[in-house]
Amino acid sequence: MKLSVLDQSISLAGSSEDAALRDSLELAEHCERLGYHRFWVSEHHSLPTIVGTAPEILLAAIAARTRRIRLGSAGVMLPHYSAFKVAEVFRVLDALAPGRIDLGVGRAPGGDRRTAQALNPHASGMAEDFPEQVMDLGAWVSGQPHRGVVAHPRPPQGDPSRTPDLWVLGSSDYGAQLAAHLGLPYAFAYFFMDGQGVEQALHLYRTLFKPGPRRERPEATICVWVLVAGSDEEARHHALSRDRWRLDRARGLLGPLRAPDEIAERGFSVEEASTLEPMRRRAFVGSQETVGAQLRALAAGLQLDELVVNTWAHDPAVRRQSYTLLAREFGLLA
Repeated sequence: MKLSVLDQSISLAGSSEDAALRDSLELAEHCERLGYHRFWVSEHHSLPTIVGTAPEILLAAIAARTRRIRLGSAGVMLPHYSAFKVAEVFRVLDALAPGRIDLGVGRAPGGDRRTAQALNPHASGMAEDFPEQVMDLGAWVSGQPHRGVVAHPRPPQGDPSRTPDLWVLGSSDYGAQLAAHLGLPYAFAYFFMDGQGVEQALHLYRTLFKPGPRRERPEATICVWVLVAGSDEEARHHALSRDRWRLDRARGLLGPLRAPDEIAERGFSVEEASTLEPMRRRAFVGSQETVGAQLRALAAGLQLDELVVNTWAHDPAVRRQSYTLLAREFGLLA
């Protein structure tokens, strides 16, 4: 099975936001050495926890420090932008990292309504134009003339691998159906909804898929939240940071990821513990053997040969260890 990475540049209590971006660079190099297939970065805005606001710039920096691993956005929130400009940016990225760029796009705002307005004051109703935007983007990012204009730099003639691979991202049936209609690969944000709706979305995608210019068959993956440590108990302790964040987010309290020792000392109320219980049952948290078995079962049940892994931890070393143990469990290091 292929394993890939989604990194969100998480800010950490006691550290600075710019340090989160530098850690993303170091993590990309680390995951390339471990044998991961892709390294994707996200786009969020006006959030004090997820500070990766410009995936295009971050990808350029990662491209300069890596040689093999595929790099991509998960994703560019297309309704905020001109499809032509996005195509130009990713054509430049392809020139910097030839043949290893993925362009994942989403329809969600990646922030609240006021933030969306600040990003594009004229974006009202743009979400309805998303399918047309994706089609325009696919034409322009190929480097071919479209609507009388061309996105430069163009790829070498006759080299289809030098076109960024366009993916549709989503967490509902909408994105699955759009990707199927356009013959594009599809990634489902499993971690976003704790897996709710994944079976339906993948079924729709596979049954409705129409071959496209670069795909004769459907290609799907999902992104799961994972934390691996030396033991189940140790992993559950480090996962307290995200547990606390999820509870606080539900109350509208957003901030940097907090240290698990601090959270363990404070504990959780009876009500909070009750809320966390079903979340923890669906979590992929534990030793490499525990999580490895869970992920294999999930991939088999959903007929997937690639999983994208997202990991949060307050200590960057814990996060790197998690990816190392997972790579060891799935034989990537060999």
